Amino acid sequence: MSELNDLYQEVILDHNKNPRNFREIETANFKADGYNPLCGDQLKVFLEVEDERVKDVSFVGSGCAISKASASMMTQVVKGKSKEEAEKMFDEFHRMVLGELDEETEENNLGKLKIFAGVREFPARVKCASLSWHTMNAALHGEEEVSTE
Repeated sequence: MSELNDLYQEVILDHNKNPRNFREIETANFKADGYNPLCGDQLKVFLEVEDERVKDVSFVGSGCAISKASASMMTQVVKGKSKEEAEKMFDEFHRMVLGELDEETEENNLGKLKIFAGVREFPARVKCASLSWHTMNAALHGEEEVSTE
């Protein structure tokens, strides 16, 4: 178990220190602001959707290491997916961090995102890990704000 914890920490620290797709997309046709009042995480997700496919996705903002790393990894896996696939990934990720999906025994498309499964052991951190996902999902549905209260 210690190897998995080390890997988890390494991935979180890397994505926090060097977040991928950390920028604004000028041509974004969907965007939403996300806020986690519990720990103060704030971010904005930008999506450029063309022909029902996520052509580009990015985020800006500030937050804890888990929040920023989750947002960074979310942008990597959602880019190039159809809106439907992105919504399905949101659902699977959300269910996993809540403990409603066993990522090891149930079929899913989470891949590297399984690294966040341990967050479910820390209820206060679930909102940190899922903020970017809720914000991305809200943007896909034309909502401009989301809060994880």
